[in-house]
Amino acid sequence: MSEHNSAAILDLLDGCLQGDRRSQELLYKQFYGYAMGLCLRYARSRDEAAEILNDGFFKIFTKLETFDPERPFKTWLGRVMINTALDQYRREAKHQVHEDIHLAENTVAVSENALSHLAYEELITMVQQLPPAYRTVFSLAVLDGYSHEDIAKELDISVGASKSNLSRAREKLKVMIVKKSMDEYERVVR
Repeated sequence: MSEHNSAAILDLLDGCLQGDRRSQELLYKQFYGYAMGLCLRYARSRDEAAEILNDGFFKIFTKLETFDPERPFKTWLGRVMINTALDQYRREAKHQVHEDIHLAENTVAVSENALSHLAYEELITMVQQLPPAYRTVFSLAVLDGYSHEDIAKELDISVGASKSNLSRAREKLKVMIVKKSMDEYERVVR
């Protein structure tokens, strides 16, 4: 038995491999929170994240025989979810008209204080508001630790485009954070 996977997980996986619906339901429930957290990073909305999550679990249940039980299941599941989100992004990118990008002329520096008060959920909500290319590159680079070379390969773009998209995503996020801080300040001052 792998030190990474508990006996309970391996039993659930075995049940899933045999097509047992109860095992599939239990596996889904056990990893729902983790998987949804990953999907939210790449989606525009909770509904889109749920769609990615369900597509990802479908892939997991239909391709479970390719999983190596000597490796951590959670890592494999995460990889499947990220790949499913990237597949969704690629499908959308083919049908989407590239929008003009207007960067803020006077980007205000974000204070460390504003970032320290920003909750994870608020950050994910802001990331979801980014254009798809920015959102995907930001999530891959910052949240999941991919290199620009790996991002370029995954998305079939140049390394320069990956760096540019990350830079622009950060600028847009800074503007959103500053606006949020200003809105909160005005609300408190009134």
